[in-house]
Amino acid sequence: MEVLHSEKTPAWMKKTYFFAMLNAGLLLTAVGIVIFKTPNHFAFGGTSGLSIVLSTLFPKINVGGFMWIINALLVVLGIFSLGIKTMGWTVYSSFALSAYVSLLEGLTGLVKMSAPLTHDTLLEMCFAVLLPAVGSAMVFDVGASTGGTDIVAMILAKHTSLEIGKALMVSDAAIVAAAAYIYGPATGLYCILGLIAKAFVVDGVIENINLRKVCTVVTCEPEKVKKFIIETLHRSATVEQARGAYTDRPEEVLTTVLTRRQALLLRDFLHENDPHAFITIVNSSEIIGKGFRSV
Repeated sequence: MEVLHSEKTPAWMKKTYFFAMLNAGLLLTAVGIVIFKTPNHFAFGGTSGLSIVLSTLFPKINVGGFMWIINALLVVLGIFSLGIKTMGWTVYSSFALSAYVSLLEGLTGLVKMSAPLTHDTLLEMCFAVLLPAVGSAMVFDVGASTGGTDIVAMILAKHTSLEIGKALMVSDAAIVAAAAYIYGPATGLYCILGLIAKAFVVDGVIENINLRKVCTVVTCEPEKVKKFIIETLHRSATVEQARGAYTDRPEEVLTTVLTRRQALLLRDFLHENDPHAFITIVNSSEIIGKGFRSV
């Protein structure tokens, strides 16, 4: 979807994509919380984990209700500490996620879903980690956040010298410890696994969403290759003059950034039209600049 980051893309299309991805990510996160986390008492940390623990201690309020309360308190704290401009879409994300959780809880109540979807706890944990992780990655990819503990991180970053990662890990560990005490050691151990897996899955999904191929082509027929890159792949390239160490003949080196599919098309083109060319393809998940993400 790098076309959406192009300067030629209409503003309304960028905004529509942003809003759609933001809400899709939040909805996916809410599905993971309601269908898989809550029935199994998987309190992996964050506002959802704290809400699961609190809804057990105070059963008159469900998980969605506690998420509304906690997120509202964090938003107010964030606005006073950081200002409304700094909070930005975090305010929307916090309340939208709470709304989606409440909506899904209402729907599951209608179908009387009061127990886990399956009897396989490990399978349930996998989806409890995967769905919110993918949802969070989608939200992070468009430059927003899911709110909740992200607000705490922003406040800590501004007003203290604490290491944010460690501070949030301590709070998550406290929630997991509370879950182990309330629900038993088995659930506590699953929560520990989920907490560890969540970090790796989110990072992995974000990297795959942003993955691009940095292609470096050494060729004696640069005009053909440049024409293919510009006219067929609709990308550009950086051209450098070079000389072969063994052949001592002049060559040109073209460096371009492509999607997976475009990299395959370039490789096939070189195979058919310039079999003596040399190409290296390297993965990169951080491409910033014109045609991709803004600096």
